[in-house]
Amino acid sequence: MTRSDLVAKLAERFSQLTQRDTEFAVKTILDAMSDALARGHRIEIRGFGSFSINRRPPRVGRNPRSGEKVTIPEKLVPHFKPGKALREAVDDRLPVRDDEPDTRTKAIAG
Repeated sequence: MTRSDLVAKLAERFSQLTQRDTEFAVKTILDAMSDALARGHRIEIRGFGSFSINRRPPRVGRNPRSGEKVTIPEKLVPHFKPGKALREAVDDRLPVRDDEPDTRTKAIAG
């Protein structure tokens, strides 16, 4: 789902909102989340998940073209951890292919 898909879905669901209002609402929410993460805050949406910042320590990498060692500086990267309800919802909708056994329900032999 893209940002424009989200705007369209919300505008469809809440008919009292115009497309422009819906776009503004989505932009405002995403901007607030981005700003909070940029300031180092953690965002938790119950039942959905949490966003936080992870620190990647500096390390020595390798230039694949020349093989030369390169120092890669420390980075702060956004991290998303899905909540239990989201994990379960995704797992329950996991498609099972015909050529693979269904591992979600395990029968106890005995």
